Amino acid sequence: MQLFFIENPESEIVLSKEESKHATKVLRKKEGDILNFTDGKGGFYRAEITVADTKKCRLQIISSKQKPKQHNYHLHIAIAPTKNMDRYEWFLEKATEIGIDEITPIICDHSERKVLKTERCNRILLSAMKQSLKFHLPKLNETITLKDFLKQDFEGNKYIAHCEDGEKTELRKEEKANKTTVLIGPEGDFSPAEIEIALQSQFKTASLGTSRLRTETAGLVAVHTINLKY
Repeated sequence: MQLFFIENPESEIVLSKEESKHATKVLRKKEGDILNFTDGKGGFYRAEITVADTKKCRLQIISSKQKPKQHNYHLHIAIAPTKNMDRYEWFLEKATEIGIDEITPIICDHSERKVLKTERCNRILLSAMKQSLKFHLPKLNETITLKDFLKQDFEGNKYIAHCEDGEKTELRKEEKANKTTVLIGPEGDFSPAEIEIALQSQFKTASLGTSRLRTETAGLVAVHTINLKY
């Protein structure tokens, strides 16, 4: 199944120039053919092509229904942007494919990158959602400092994954919760002061295994671990 995205579904859909070309030239769709759409909020729509134009393809919605989320938990990963943006974008793509609900880029004491192109990141999330045939688009929050992030209230389980020695709980053995928040630091890890603030905010220190992981790998291990628990 090929899945397209429509932000504000109406009775008639007009595809962008890029998507019109993709539908008519690449997929070779013609008038009378059916395309599938999602609004990223669980909505699933089937629409019939009425005008198979390569620049402005038009469709009429013929059916709609609400799809349940494909995982029964809410996962929020707060992860520092990596110096190499390709690695961060890889995390966004794969996390969406596996199952994630919310992502917050956090700026830490050891962060080397403090600016994020959110428009590009959202395009990657959207593409990954469509490719993996999901109907719920993960929410990408605005970039925020870790200290400000920790001032918020979070429901459910809360974890910080860091490389410092000490007692840690294994994430894979923790009890299930409807909501889970996991902090993942930058290449230089969280500073001792940041770890202390997180612990004071009732975050538990979590272990993601015995290997020392890159930022984006640690983030994906956390996503996969939570997914397997459910």
